[in-house]
Amino acid sequence: MTDTAVLLCGHGSRDAEAIAEFEAAAVALRPRLAGREFAIGYLEFARPTIGDALAALAARGAARIFAIPAMLFAASHVKNDLPWEINTFAAAYPNIDVRFGRDLAIEPKLLEAAAGRIAAAAPGRRDETLLVVVGRGTNDPDANSNVSKLARLLWEGMGFGWAEAAYSGVAHPRVDAALDRAACLGFRRIVVFPYFLFTGVLVKRIYAETDAAAARFPDIEFVKAGYLRDEAPVIDALFDRIGEIDAGDAAMNCQFCKYRTQIVGYEHAVGMPQQGHHHHARATHGGDHRSHDHAHPHDHDRTDG
Repeated sequence: MTDTAVLLCGHGSRDAEAIAEFEAAAVALRPRLAGREFAIGYLEFARPTIGDALAALAARGAARIFAIPAMLFAASHVKNDLPWEINTFAAAYPNIDVRFGRDLAIEPKLLEAAAGRIAAAAPGRRDETLLVVVGRGTNDPDANSNVSKLARLLWEGMGFGWAEAAYSGVAHPRVDAALDRAACLGFRRIVVFPYFLFTGVLVKRIYAETDAAAARFPDIEFVKAGYLRDEAPVIDALFDRIGEIDAGDAAMNCQFCKYRTQIVGYEHAVGMPQQGHHHHARATHGGDHRSHDHAHPHDHDRTDG
């Protein structure tokens, strides 16, 4: 064993299937860690929490911990909630070097995994097919814009006749509105692709809304593509994030971060204090629900308490 440990950070879900899929991805990643200690942790809805998992790695003798977010885009979970958890731990364990990896983002490996899921669901002529890419939806415009970029990359790269972006919540257009719009564009087949790592309430809702649209438009074939799960390119991308920390190159793209730069409509967010909003999910170690006044860190290579 080495003195460097890896923590795979998940959001957590009330859906047991989602937790099982996250744990399957962790099982697939673990053999590639060259004897390093390994743990998983969740922001909410599941155990162990991020704080508990970090403490467990410390108890097992970890001198350095690489915390890797198993999350597609950098929105509030990656920019606020996880750094808040890590900073809280780092303040309590100042002798442990904790380093934070970046989100999975848009990269060739994830595009490969997405294209594979779509191609498996929708063989045949794509120039006569419309693709709808559905993202989570957040209050972070930079993260939302990545869904549109992904839709464009898949549209052009796979040769679809058209593509639309939609969101499961918070952002617009929502899935039902996007499907209604897509149905008016003249295509006889519409492929709906949830750009999610794992299943859960939202993915199942997207599929239910696709079924509802198929009932509203019986002359159109609606195809439900699979989400990413633990496809080999996804595991490769997670492993790459660990390598970036090892190489000292885990920098997040902050060009359009609303906490750092004045983005139209989000001017009030610049310089906001970093404060996680998943306190209720943390184990109650003596009622410790501390917040802190650290500014939002933008090196994202290491978070210091």
